[in-house]
Amino acid sequence: MSDLKETQISSKRIFSGKLIDLYFDQVELPDGKTSTREWINHPGAVCLIPILSNGDICLIRQFRYGPQEEFIEIPAGTLDDGEDPLNCAKRELEEETGYQANKLTFLTNIHPAIGFSNEKMWMYLAEDLVVTKNNLDHDEFLEPIPTPLNTALKWVWSGKITDVKTVIGILWADRLKHNS
Repeated sequence: MSDLKETQISSKRIFSGKLIDLYFDQVELPDGKTSTREWINHPGAVCLIPILSNGDICLIRQFRYGPQEEFIEIPAGTLDDGEDPLNCAKRELEEETGYQANKLTFLTNIHPAIGFSNEKMWMYLAEDLVVTKNNLDHDEFLEPIPTPLNTALKWVWSGKITDVKTVIGILWADRLKHNS
């Protein structure tokens, strides 16, 4: 198997925002030639599969500015600087759904945009939920949508759900349901 690693020659930050930084890098390719790469530095995030007491998944519906559409998603949120992913998962679950989980299980890491970002997401299964109160960020507007798993699966396969973390989360929920 050949080495496919690209080596950074130089890097220039061309934008720095509240959440992300955009870089333009010169790289040496595996064959010794050079090229450029544009990539986004992201702090990481968590996503959750909240299972309600009746077995439904607590999905959310929200508008996403980039694609200018409403999406059906699993709850998720960005890590604060230095924040532990488990603590972020607890915070985001309550903020977005109004539930706390008595049982949070780490499932996997996913990389949702490997072509242009280093973002890494920690996916958790949230079970034994207790109602608290949602506490959305001041610029966050969403609607919880409790959904039977079979309906969520139909939405994945029909293309109604296209958000990658949500597709993966629903497929994990289905796998876990059939393996329990």
